[in-house]
Amino acid sequence: MLVVIVDDDAFNVRLYAKIVAKIPNATTKGFTSSAEALAWCGLNEPDVLLLDYRMPSPDGLEFIEQYRALQPDSDVPIIMVTAEQDHNVRRRAFDLGASDFLVKPTDPIELLARVRNLLELRQSRARARMLTNEVVRATRELADREEETIYRLMRAAEFRDNETGMHIMRMGRYAALVGRKLGLNPAEQRMLLLATPMHDIGKVATPDRILLKPGPLTAPEWEIMRSHTTSGYDVLSGSTSLVLQTAADIALRHHERWDGSGYPGGLSGEEIPQCARIAAVCDVFDALVSERPYKRAWRHDDAFAEIERVAGSHFDPAIASAFLECRPNVLAVMARFADESTTTTTSAA
Repeated sequence: MLVVIVDDDAFNVRLYAKIVAKIPNATTKGFTSSAEALAWCGLNEPDVLLLDYRMPSPDGLEFIEQYRALQPDSDVPIIMVTAEQDHNVRRRAFDLGASDFLVKPTDPIELLARVRNLLELRQSRARARMLTNEVVRATRELADREEETIYRLMRAAEFRDNETGMHIMRMGRYAALVGRKLGLNPAEQRMLLLATPMHDIGKVATPDRILLKPGPLTAPEWEIMRSHTTSGYDVLSGSTSLVLQTAADIALRHHERWDGSGYPGGLSGEEIPQCARIAAVCDVFDALVSERPYKRAWRHDDAFAEIERVAGSHFDPAIASAFLECRPNVLAVMARFADESTTTTTSAA
């Protein structure tokens, strides 16, 4: 632990260094020129600064002000040592970022205790930062593994539906874009990124004769197909994971409509969870611009126009508007995660 001592009196520098030397593992670096000390501190970081007030420019107050400007993110403790009794000087020192104040003639025992306490605080903060960084790293690794697991499982589900894994990659990213446009925080955006791709997980329970049927479905077949919403909810609900809880809501409600004409519950308006309202817009758009055995891919302009046309009936108008405002980024996601077998037609714009 390094204590930098700045005092224009060389005797004081030696005296303070001798006192600090009694602290285990503490070393000192002394300066009789405050300008040289400031230049050194601009490139290096001590653990404590022991600083005189009355010195040739910069004086102690100027030193603190300039040092905090040079190192705005530094939390190095600063002890001001001076013969001044003026309370205004003390207040100004604290306002500028001083941590403690000692009055000359300095009591060696008091100085030793103040420096030792600040060094211990500095060490505690360093340990806390290290632990925080470890927690952040571990949390990021867990999140990355969770994301990979979700996408690998969802790709297995999508392969049964004549779709590729790119559909789920696009869905999550569309939803995150819309969430950001709506002002959701980064954690909520990431939740949409991870949860939205699980919207059709219930199709694993749909028979192949219905799921893979190339022609129109009969009314009874539609009833079975629509049950993928409740099947998906049954698969995902009951978990303690916030991602899976959100995914359960999306799976159950992404076919509900703003005007109440959707399924499975006929919910309307804000009765439908926001995450499901976002997923609904993303899912319909991606279905429109994707080629399927039973349909050709729509032109991008036509698909965007369709989203605008049914806003207020099929979709939450605010969410549809947010999706349309994300058009450049939506197209970028489409280009990055394009299906090899899909040929969509872009507009001249």
